[in-house]
Amino acid sequence: MKLDLNYLKKLIKILDTSNIAEFEVEEEGTRLRLSKPKQKITAISQPADFSSMNFVPATVPAASAEKNESMVLEKSSDAPASSSKLVEVHSPMVGTFYRAPSPDAESYVSVGKSVSEGTVLCIIEAMKLMNEIESEVSGKIVKILVENAQPVEYNQPLFLIEKD
Repeated sequence: MKLDLNYLKKLIKILDTSNIAEFEVEEEGTRLRLSKPKQKITAISQPADFSSMNFVPATVPAASAEKNESMVLEKSSDAPASSSKLVEVHSPMVGTFYRAPSPDAESYVSVGKSVSEGTVLCIIEAMKLMNEIESEVSGKIVKILVENAQPVEYNQPLFLIEKD
């Protein structure tokens, strides 16, 4: 089989636009196998200490922000005491949060459980694809911020981990 470039482009387009992970075609003794790379998503984390930050609305010029102190948002007094050892794990996508690989399976992690870098924390389902979210730090789960089977937004905090 002589590979026609247009035929190959059509096959690649079909693979890219479908939920198919791979397929194989054999014609006249020639075998062609196309596959998508496995999708691996790692959780985005950042320190939870915002105590040194003041937020000023973008519509207020810097000079008038100093005069109008009521426009400046500061850390609220009812927020938990932050520690430089606490890390928030954020959702890297919009989807549905699941604590376990299936409804009858045990949760990946629970409060108080120690995790290491690369430990699967949860799954986020997006467009019928299950994406494992892994920890980027070693430590102990302090709080799970989302209920099972609830929708999550991009960059929404999911977990608080106390780093080792």
